[in-house]
Amino acid sequence: MKKIYHWILHWADTRWGVLALFLMAFAESSFFPVPPDVLLIACCLGCTVKSFRYATVCTAGSVLGAMGGYALGYFLWLTAGGEFTGVANFFFDIIPGFTPDRYLEIRQLYNDHNFWVIFTAGFTPIPYKLFTIAGGVFKINFAMFVVASVISRGLRFLLIAWLIWRFGSPIKAFIEKYFNWLAIAFTVLLIGSFSIVKYIG
Repeated sequence: MKKIYHWILHWADTRWGVLALFLMAFAESSFFPVPPDVLLIACCLGCTVKSFRYATVCTAGSVLGAMGGYALGYFLWLTAGGEFTGVANFFFDIIPGFTPDRYLEIRQLYNDHNFWVIFTAGFTPIPYKLFTIAGGVFKINFAMFVVASVISRGLRFLLIAWLIWRFGSPIKAFIEKYFNWLAIAFTVLLIGSFSIVKYIG
């Protein structure tokens, strides 16, 4: 993983940095283990005035990759008899933490909270790919899936870009150390606020 991490970072210093960022964001939404944040941070630090452009590219790649994950789950995950296909078993083998048991847990989450499941997976460090594939398997509303993906991925990447644009390289260590915890806290507060409003109403 460390070698993969450094291999990813080296693209930020090449003319292919933007394309690599798009492709990495696309792949991470369906199968790649390393989040695109690491390359996004490197690209933004290399040219802070383009930070929001990089975030937009990252968001576009991630959402399109999410659609690919959705299609994978929708068309290739289960046989007509409801059994896992060879594609499903392949992904269970290569994606860390993605097991048949975890798949069943995610199914229950979708049954209870469709939009918020996608939003939470997209904004926090929860492996997004698990939920994009599962969204297709469970055939959740595609338009809602796309909207939740755009909002959550956009917020995450634009926030990183804004922090670097505003504070420069000194914020890098802070983002790497605390950003995921802040994302979790923000999501908990946001969902909690809506739940309270719904309960009061």
